[in-house]
Order: sequence, then C-alpha cells, then structure tokens
Amino acid sequence: MRCPFCAHAETQVTETRDSDEGFTRRRRRCLQCDRRFTTYERPEIALPAVVKRDGGRAEFDPAKLRTSMMLALRKRPVSVEQVDAALELIQEHLLADGAREVPSSRLGELVLGELKKIDKVAYVRFASVYRSFENVDEFRKLIRDI
Repeated sequence: MRCPFCAHAETQVTETRDSDEGFTRRRRRCLQCDRRFTTYERPEIALPAVVKRDGGRAEFDPAKLRTSMMLALRKRPVSVEQVDAALELIQEHLLADGAREVPSSRLGELVLGELKKIDKVAYVRFASVYRSFENVDEFRKLIRDI
C-alpha cells in the first residue's frame, strides 16, 4: 500500500478491525514519513456478464431481474422477502458456477425454477413471455407439466 502523503511503497499495518458492514478497517503507518492513515477493504464480488440471444453482452443487473420477476408476480400473494430470497439464490447459483459469462437462457431457467417454487401462476406468466410460445398447444403442455 502506497503512502498517500509521500508515495512511499512500504507501509506497516498497526491495527486491524472487522466491521459489521462487511469491510475491514486497517490503520497503517508509513515506514518513511511515519505518518498514519486508514484504509478500508471489502471483498469484490464479480457476477458474470449476461450473453444475450443476439450475442451482445451486458452486466448482470439484479434490479432488472427483480423488475421482471415482480411483473410476473403482480397481484399475487408473494412477499417481498420471498422475492429477495429467490434473487439471492439465483445470484448464489451464478457465483457457484464460477463462469465469467452466463447465457441469458441459463439465467431465464434459474428464474423459472425459483418462480415455480414461489408461485405457479407467476411461473406460467414468466414462461409465456420468456419461452415465446408459437401456439396454444405449447402453452397447454407447460400447464400440464406443472
């Protein structure tokens, strides 16, 4: 860690504290100018990029995913806590896979899996848009499978 005062490359950690907010606070002392300063460290969690059907790439956006799920869950008896838990599980799956990119189809299947557990009507709503049914028979098949 470089000293912010003299730019010397070597500093010594004199005190370390973990916070409840998920970061580590460190007091440091420069070995050249002897001045003290504080640094804060937090883990960087990198979710994979989403590869769209047309080949384009976009950053994973949990807010966008939440909006899609909430649209499917509109006027359904599902709590915000259930949606948050489902979103958390989806993100955990993505992190556990360890891939740097995830196809949008995989992301859609993860959402469908979570919606199927939460609310069957929302599952059908999301699937009808996500899978782009060509005819009524495909839609009937989905409903029969539930």
